[in-house]
Amino acid sequence: MEPEKIKESIIRAAKELFRKYGYHKTSVNEIAKKARIAKATIYKYFESKEQILDAILMNYLDLNLHEILKNKAQFADEEEHLKALVMKTCRLTYTVCNEFIGWDFVRENANSQEFLKHLSDQLESLLLSAYLELDHFKNNPSRKEGLAFLLKASKSICFSFAFTSVSDADVRKNFVSFQKELLPFLVKAAL
Repeated sequence: MEPEKIKESIIRAAKELFRKYGYHKTSVNEIAKKARIAKATIYKYFESKEQILDAILMNYLDLNLHEILKNKAQFADEEEHLKALVMKTCRLTYTVCNEFIGWDFVRENANSQEFLKHLSDQLESLLLSAYLELDHFKNNPSRKEGLAFLLKASKSICFSFAFTSVSDADVRKNFVSFQKELLPFLVKAAL
């Protein structure tokens, strides 16, 4: 089998198992079995289960982020457009953690904090480069610092309430609160 096809089969198997059982409860042996390859083959392509998860998440975020940015709905002004984009990307980030990693693992495992910091930094970089392709930032590069601030602050706030929420209802309430009470000020500061 071709190397790219092997890598794809590892990612596909891991993605399915992470969604079904969560990252923490899925072993490399199970991924190998599902992908119909030897466990050692996985380590030819990925150094760890964490790297497999990282590849899945970044691919998922990249695909979805570009879909969000491509959808050019009509907004009253660039402030409203930016608020909508930030909310969509915050929800996307939450979905990623919820579907692929599992909040129990995130909240209880000391190693998850380092992994999430790495993921968070990658996400911030991905968002910044994608947002800078939008017309109102591409045509005004001096806004890069403000945009970087907006993304860092939004990401930090959303991750913090995702970690401290007890239920999905709490998360929804926190998203609404963030959208109404904090986001407008962050967007104004960014622009």
